[in-house]
Amino acid sequence: MHRKNSDKKHYYYLLLLKMSYLTVEKKANIFKEFGGSEKNTGSVEAQIALLTERINSISGHLKQNKKDFSTHRGLMKMVGQRKRLLAYLSKTNLTGYRALIEKLGLRK
Repeated sequence: MHRKNSDKKHYYYLLLLKMSYLTVEKKANIFKEFGGSEKNTGSVEAQIALLTERINSISGHLKQNKKDFSTHRGLMKMVGQRKRLLAYLSKTNLTGYRALIEKLGLRK
């Protein structure tokens, strides 16, 4: 059974909507809240917050798709990157590190 061309486009559009968990507005809000402004995308706090958002989203995906090993590898790389950024932040700005951990709810 073949799909019509419009059905195929509709299917891919729905798939794209499902995948776009991090919209431009969401990113801007994260950078505004953690980086100080929407333009401050390079601050360590904003990068950690963005990675945390991506990690949480991908974790939900992997709960449903347990055999998606390539996504699992990407998740592990993101967790490692966040860990390195958190280590850097703890060395340079301990009070900022503690506030960020509290705000993101990372350590329990």
